[in-house]
Amino acid sequence: MNASHTPGPRSGGVEDRPARLTVGVVGAGRVGPALAAALRLAGHRPVAVSGVSDASRRRAAALLPDVPLVEPAQVLARADLVLLTVPDDALSALVTGLAETGAVRPGQLLAHTSGRYGAAVLDPARRAGALPLALHPAMTFTGTTVDVQRLEGCSFGVTAPEELRLAAEALVVEMGGEPEWIAEENRPLYHAALAIGSNHLVTLVAQARELLQAAGVAHPGRMLGPLLGAALDNALRSGDQALTGPVARGDAGTVAAHLDQLRAHSPQTVASYVAMARATADRALVNGMLKPELAEPLLDALADRPDDQGAR
Repeated sequence: MNASHTPGPRSGGVEDRPARLTVGVVGAGRVGPALAAALRLAGHRPVAVSGVSDASRRRAAALLPDVPLVEPAQVLARADLVLLTVPDDALSALVTGLAETGAVRPGQLLAHTSGRYGAAVLDPARRAGALPLALHPAMTFTGTTVDVQRLEGCSFGVTAPEELRLAAEALVVEMGGEPEWIAEENRPLYHAALAIGSNHLVTLVAQARELLQAAGVAHPGRMLGPLLGAALDNALRSGDQALTGPVARGDAGTVAAHLDQLRAHSPQTVASYVAMARATADRALVNGMLKPELAEPLLDALADRPDDQGAR
């Protein structure tokens, strides 16, 4: 990182670190190689990566050419900054194992990319002298070079001990991102918000595509693109005021017709339609868009039917 970003004496050793870091990746999934490639563009030097599956090895070869594939302990032995980019459920055991086997070096920057966890999950490594950072990019990754470009302007959820805050934020800036400080206790809530906004959006869009295909639309993606783009832009600008459609209007007849068609042609989508329609109705009621006298027939239309249970 640039010398101007380096924290002062409270950093527990970061001030003695050279301006350019050697970088290692433990877990060559979709995220780690992209972050290491972005750090390379900033002048840091990837030196080692670990990966188990053939897919992870291919990703590492594509995004980090000439960087050797080694065991996790060897990654830590070679790198000043180690990116732990493994699934959330594997992170705690990995950190504990690395600490117990003596792989962690005092003064080494250890950064994970889990949205769920803050810095506390790295406590075993911290007790061994590591400097813990939680750097979660709020981005979906493909495992290709396009991910590096998408980091430009991407927000990162950053959590770290206060004395490492400047170092953590500097690394994010060098990757092209925008640091957003998240308190340790708020990490699960932060991650839940992103999962609702991103992961569930994919499911909803995929369902909409399938239903349009069933309705005979030749190019559902082309039809949905402008509509969803405008809806997303409006929602980001105006929040609930961007709500439109039959639920926000209280058009119970249209909602009932939708559900009849879904039960006939795509029963597996009934539960998600009902859940999202109820949530939309609640928000429309609170902000005054849905008139109370129209809410009751709408909620009647959204009531569970015995034959819906098998579609769940």
